[in-house]
Formats: sequence, C-alpha cells, structure tokens
Amino acid sequence: MQFENLNIIEPILKALKDKKYTEPTSIQVKTIPLILERNDILGSAQTGTGKTAAFAIPIIQHLYHNESKRQGRPKINALIVTPTRELAIQIDENIEEYGKYTNIKHAVIFGGVKQTGQVEKLKNGVHILVATPGRLLDLINQGFVSLKSVNMFVLDEADRMLDMGFINDIKQLLKLLPEKRQSLFFSATMPDNIVELSRKILKNPKKVEVSPVSSTAETIRQYLYYTNRSTKKDLLRHILRNPTINQVLLFNRTKHGADRITRELIKQKVKAAAIHGDKAQNQRQKALAQFKAGEIRVLVATDIAARGIDIDKLGFVINYDMPNIAETYVHRIGRSGRAGEEGVSISICEPEENGFVKDIEKLINRKIEVVTENPFPQTEKPMSEKEKREWEKEKLRKKQEFFASRKKMHDRSKSFSSSRKVR
Repeated sequence: MQFENLNIIEPILKALKDKKYTEPTSIQVKTIPLILERNDILGSAQTGTGKTAAFAIPIIQHLYHNESKRQGRPKINALIVTPTRELAIQIDENIEEYGKYTNIKHAVIFGGVKQTGQVEKLKNGVHILVATPGRLLDLINQGFVSLKSVNMFVLDEADRMLDMGFINDIKQLLKLLPEKRQSLFFSATMPDNIVELSRKILKNPKKVEVSPVSSTAETIRQYLYYTNRSTKKDLLRHILRNPTINQVLLFNRTKHGADRITRELIKQKVKAAAIHGDKAQNQRQKALAQFKAGEIRVLVATDIAARGIDIDKLGFVINYDMPNIAETYVHRIGRSGRAGEEGVSISICEPEENGFVKDIEKLINRKIEVVTENPFPQTEKPMSEKEKREWEKEKLRKKQEFFASRKKMHDRSKSFSSSRKVR
C-alpha cells in the first residue's frame, strides 16, 4: 500500500515525498479514507503508530478543497485539542509539514507563555487551531477565539486528558462547539470513562483499532532489573556505561526526582536535562531541541511532560521508577520503537514496585525479560503494611518539618525587612 492509493491530493503527496514517506502505517490506511468520507472516528491506537498524520492529512485535504472556493479572512474550521504543550507543538509542526504546498493557515495555542504572539496569529485568521484546553478556554472567554465555524473537531490522547483532570474543560468546550460537525476521538487506552466520554462526542462512529488495547509494540525489546531503592542510582550509572546507549529518555515519577537525577548525572559527566511541568516553556523547548540534536544524552522526564515527545529512531527508554499504573508503562516505552523502528526499554524495579511489574505483565500479556547479570541485585524484601504506614508517617513528618523551617526563615526575613523600613 502506498499513500497514492489513499486518494490523497497531489500537494500533500508532494510534502510526504519530501519527508521520504512512501508507505502509510496501519492506522493511516484504516483511518484516512474514513475521515475523507466524513465519518466520525473512535480510534484506539498506541503511541508511535502515526496517528497524527492519520487525522491531520485528511483534515488538510478537506480544508484545501473548501477554502479554494472562499475568499477573505480564514475562520477556524478545524479544532484539535490535546493535553500537553509538547504534543500541541508537535501536531502543529506536522500540519506545517504536510500542508506546506497548500494554502491552509494554522496556529497552536498553549499555556505557560505570554499570549501576545498567539493572539496576533489568531487575529490574522487560521483554518486549523491546535490547542490545550486551558489556554483555549481562556482565549475564548477573552473574545479572541470563536468556535462557531468549526466543522471538524479532534480530541487527541483522550485518556491522558482525563488523567490530567481536563474533563470539566472538555465538557465546557463541547457546549461551545456547533452541533453539526465531524468528530474524531483518539485514545491509547479505552477504559469505561473514556468510552462514556466518546459517546457524548461522536455520532455513529467508525471504530479503528490497530493493535490490542494497551499492548506494547513488537519492535520494542523489554528488559527488567530488580534492585534495591538505595542502589538504583548505582545501577543507572552501570547501565549508562554501555556506549551503545547514546540517547535515552528516562522516566521518573516526580518533578523533584527528575531534577535530582539530572543533577547526579551531570556530576558524573553525563550530559543531561530535565523536562517537567515546573520548567518554563522555553526551558522545555530548549532541552527537547538539544536532545533531538544529540547534544544531550539523557532527557529526564515526568509522564505528563513526555507525552508528545516525538523523536525519530529514539533507541532507548529507561524507567527509573516503575509506574504504578500499568497503562503508563505502555505510554512510556512507546516513545521508542516508533513507526516500525526498533527500540529498547530498560526498567529498574525496587522492592516496593514488584507488584507494579505483575500488573504490567498482566496488561501487556507478556513477561518482561529479567537481566540476571546485575551488579546490584535486589536483596531487600518489600515492606509490610505496618512498615509502609510508619515510613509514610516519617516521610510526612520530615516534609512538615521542612516547610515549617522554610516558613520560619521567610517570617524572619519579612520581619527584618519591615524593621529596616521603620528605620
């Protein structure tokens, strides 16, 4: 099957040839004709399957035909809503590439940066708007965005959208969208709450599923190290001594942990950077650009920040923390082995995470290969429920002490500043 067989117009085919794309992926073969025929779509596809092109190409084609008959300032005809800034930027970049030989204008809006540049682009008129929910609703409330002309609506990464707490924002948007529209709904997993949401958005949708729900790509080799909590950083250092691991996306559960790991790697002369929600947008984009350019060997990321990172031929993913939600494992390792390329995932498991491994293996219906040549094997047992409660109490006590000491210092500083003003 070639892209030419999917009834795609010549300007888009030319752009695809520029990118050396010849054969469409499975989801593109199944989805593009259905969207061109104006069907609503309920798509279940794991990350890295070429999903963005599956909806972006037919949207550009529809608008290309329609806009050739219109004159004047473009109006928003297609709205694509996605959960993270990185994913929004990635989709917008793909639209730019696929539509570069057309007259289609597009824009991307997201929070965490000043709105001025985004508003200016909107004032000039766009056909396709890619947006994160918060900034979109904000600009609608300010009168800079109208959804009255939208006739194509895409909700992408729906499961992550709900995980991040955007359900109320999505419900607000649905009230503002025209009743008569084509809707495309994509999610890597299909739990009950996602299916329920899809029913509120779609009308007689065609279902597209390119792989079993919550499965991992066959092109990804999966390895597992069992170790102790205290030896995780030593094991990571051992793993990174392998020179073939030249570029790795490393996942950590928390923002604080991501920063700590990054500092430790830099001390070991490993070029690294962190990317998470507390980083400014320009910092995140700089780190991502350096990683793509090969200037950074290890990009340390939290789950939410990493959604939307799209790097061709990324070879390695490391789970420094085992995810406590099995589906998250699928999303994480799916950053490698994309579009048929080979990838490797390496997971580091401490005793308290042993149960998470069982949940993951049950979900993906396969055993993860355990690495036996491990200089830091797991020797400790998981804590009992009583020990866990005591540990949590101690952790909470230390956290409270830390914030109490910070407040004390702040109060002293405030008091000192006040006394200086009185003088």
